Amino acid sequence: MQPAHKQRETMLIIGAGLGGLSTGCYAQMNGYKTHLLEMHEIPGGCCTSWEKGKFTFDWCVSWLLGSGPGNEMYDVWREIGGLDGKQIRHPEVFNIVTTASGDSVRFYSDPDKLEKHLCEISPEDTKLIRNFCKGLRQFIKCLKVYPFLKPVGLMKWHEKARMLASFIPHFNLIRKTISTLMTDYSSNFKSPVLQEAFNFILYEKHPNFPVLPFYFQLASHSTHSAGVPENGSLGLARSIEARFLKLGGKVSYNTKVEEILVENNTAVGVRLSNGEKLFADIIVSASDGYNTVMRMLKGKYLNDTYRKLYTECITKPDLVFPGYFTLFLGLEKHIAEGEYCTTYILPEDLAEKLIGIRHASINVQFRNALYPELSPRDTSIIYLSYFCDIAPWRELAEGEEQVSRDFKGEHIHTLPVKRGRAYQLAKKQVASLLIDFLEEKFPGLRNAISTRDIATPLTQVRYTGNYDGSVLGWQPFVESGESLEEEVKRSGPGLPGLQNFYFSGVWATTGGLIRAATAGRHVMQFICKDDNKAFSAHVDPKAVAPTHIVLREKTPFNRQPENITPQITPLSSRENSVASRETEPA
Repeated sequence: MQPAHKQRETMLIIGAGLGGLSTGCYAQMNGYKTHLLEMHEIPGGCCTSWEKGKFTFDWCVSWLLGSGPGNEMYDVWREIGGLDGKQIRHPEVFNIVTTASGDSVRFYSDPDKLEKHLCEISPEDTKLIRNFCKGLRQFIKCLKVYPFLKPVGLMKWHEKARMLASFIPHFNLIRKTISTLMTDYSSNFKSPVLQEAFNFILYEKHPNFPVLPFYFQLASHSTHSAGVPENGSLGLARSIEARFLKLGGKVSYNTKVEEILVENNTAVGVRLSNGEKLFADIIVSASDGYNTVMRMLKGKYLNDTYRKLYTECITKPDLVFPGYFTLFLGLEKHIAEGEYCTTYILPEDLAEKLIGIRHASINVQFRNALYPELSPRDTSIIYLSYFCDIAPWRELAEGEEQVSRDFKGEHIHTLPVKRGRAYQLAKKQVASLLIDFLEEKFPGLRNAISTRDIATPLTQVRYTGNYDGSVLGWQPFVESGESLEEEVKRSGPGLPGLQNFYFSGVWATTGGLIRAATAGRHVMQFICKDDNKAFSAHVDPKAVAPTHIVLREKTPFNRQPENITPQITPLSSRENSVASRETEPA
């Protein structure tokens, strides 16, 4: 990834999801002239919501890692403006897991409450429960030193040594939790309820996840750094977009890139779907990885790692995050007993009827509990989802998966696609089965439904172009994610033999929204290194820091929630430390 001989100044970024928006913000902070190109009419990519009638259906943020101070994740969100002026809401219970037999386990964010609750469920597992909660308390301390601001591949030896030294007190905990699968760990419980429930802490079952990400999530939640931001997913994207525009960036929506233009093994521009060509010194793809590598670049510039990732690994379901089947319901009543978040483990006979389901479970959220601004008072929004393979939906669908065409004199890329009667009927049948299930839990729910919407992985393809509707790209802790991380550490976020091209977003890393946002910071550090420039990042000095509230268990939102002050480094000192940060070229 050697820079061109002349000083590079201009940049085209493909995709205005969180990875693209973040890249644009950091590019502008470092003096580059940046133009974002987005296929959709709005920013955010998968981090989105939409209005239907009087309801706003929010598709993405169920928790946001880094939403509270005291860790480097929070610093990233503040630098790109994602949390500015927002109220961050924190429920006491991260998730409730209810088994098919009706037993429930409440995964509290507080380790003491969690330990007490689990011991009440299974006294015979007291020793294992206490060990788990002891590890969680220790991991809370570890979270404060977890690095996000600088990629390991650019760290100098003394920076790596300092990072490793900060982990020494937690070495044994990290070693054990990263080498033990949760499926194996949970099998040690004597209680069948706990054996099952622990696998669904993170809403869905993740068979390849070790214990570490479960600790990471619960520790973040416990320190009030995994709440939800006011105005939800699209509100988060809009806030970062506003930061980007204030920094002087340019964004073009309804603009679809078909090809990355290459001359003499150097990326020089892009060709749009309307035939227009745009040119810049640097091209960054923060869009779908497969589409970028195999279509926009015609499968060229693949070394052994990328060839295996994009021709072999990507075809294996366990190596790529799946998409979702999602059912939204707008209810003309407030269901007081509706919990914010519950994972229901389903009877096998019901799960077999749910097309494409990965695991026999669904996640049900009463979104109005933490996002009251998304629906009128005395109404409810239900968000129901399950991990879903795209293949059976493809078999039911007709025609193209994503089509661009003229509408009211404008060429649009995300208009509805006619998928045929069989596909539409299957969506309605699955929705009906799920509504029947909810009716048993909440009698009278069916009659209260006034608005509904359904999305499948094909819907995700239509709006984002993501491979098979994947929501997060490469799976971590398996061959695909580990291979990618090693490649980026070794060679940076580009392709071998192709100058002036870089990856950003979820396909340049592994994980969720914070990883996508951090990828933008990291890619700009690599670009600054290539241009022999000092990397700089800062918080908008006029920005208002977010406020925090915690919602006690079963506290309706229309009652006064409790204000919280996280028991971590005071906000003022953290803000001063991150307000103006520069590093030398690595």
